[in-house]
Amino acid sequence: MGKKGKEKNTLNKAKHTKLVNRKKNKLKKEQETRKERLNEILRKQKDQNKED
Repeated sequence: MGKKGKEKNTLNKAKHTKLVNRKKNKLKKEQETRKERLNEILRKQKDQNKED
């Protein structure tokens, strides 16, 4: 027999998924910004080497 009434834990699961997704997105964004900064530094270094 199935349960009657409100489903158990659906709200907590939804909140948890939302928070986990937010954390994953934040980490991805940080990694992308790190890569961009590193590429920028490397470009500047190459430009300086070419000038010298």
